[in-house]
Amino acid sequence: MDDSSTLHVQKHVEFIKSLDNKKDLESLLTEHIRMNGAYWGLTALDLMGSLNDLDQDKIISWILQCQHDCGGFGGNIGHDPHILYTLSAVQILALYDKLAVLDSSKIASYITGLQQNDGSFYGDEWGEIDTRFSYGAICCLALLRRLDAINLEKAITYIVSCKNFDGGFGSTPGGESHAGQIFCCVAALAIAGSLHYVDKDLLGWWLCERQVKSGGLNGRPEKLPDVSI
Repeated sequence: MDDSSTLHVQKHVEFIKSLDNKKDLESLLTEHIRMNGAYWGLTALDLMGSLNDLDQDKIISWILQCQHDCGGFGGNIGHDPHILYTLSAVQILALYDKLAVLDSSKIASYITGLQQNDGSFYGDEWGEIDTRFSYGAICCLALLRRLDAINLEKAITYIVSCKNFDGGFGSTPGGESHAGQIFCCVAALAIAGSLHYVDKDLLGWWLCERQVKSGGLNGRPEKLPDVSI
C-alpha cells in the first residue's frame, strides 16, 4: 500500500501525548483553553484506541481543580469559569465513565443561572450571548441527566429564532448563517427532541453548497475551505 494513503496511528498518538509536556510560547498563550484542548486530544486518543495512554487519575484530578465554587469550570486552574469549559470538563469525565465524581446539581445550578428570560444563555458572568452556549448548556445537562434544571422550551424557542431564510442558523437572531453555529443549533435541537424545527431540505442544500472546487468545505459563502468547521 502507498505510504501516503496509510494513517500512522501511533505517530498521531505520540504527537497528542507530547502536547501534555509542551513548555513553549504557544502553550503559554493557549493555557486558558486547555480544557477544550484536553477534550479534543482525549477524544482523538479514544478513537485510536489509546485513551488509557495518559494517566486517567491525573487528568481527573486536574479537571476537578478547575472547578469553581459556583459549579462551573475554567479552561485551566486559576481561570474563570465558562459554559464551554464546563461542557468540555463534563465530556471528558463522561469519556472516562467518571461522571459520578461530580455534583451534578451544583453544575446544573451554575448553568441555570446563565439562562436569560428569552431562553438564551450567557457564556459566563460577563454576558456574551451565542447559540454555542445554548448547545453547551443543553449538551452538558443532557450528559448529567439534568435537562429539567433549565427552561428547555424557552431554550428551544431562542435557538429557532436564530434560524435564517437560507435554512441555516446564526449566533444570535439575525446573525449570519455559519456551519459551526448550525452544528451547535441542530445538535441542541436534536438533544431536545426538536429536530422538526429544522428545514432539512433547505439546510441540506446550504450545507452542500459549502463544498468548494478543491473538495474542501467552507463555513459560509465566499470563504476559503476550513477543516475546523
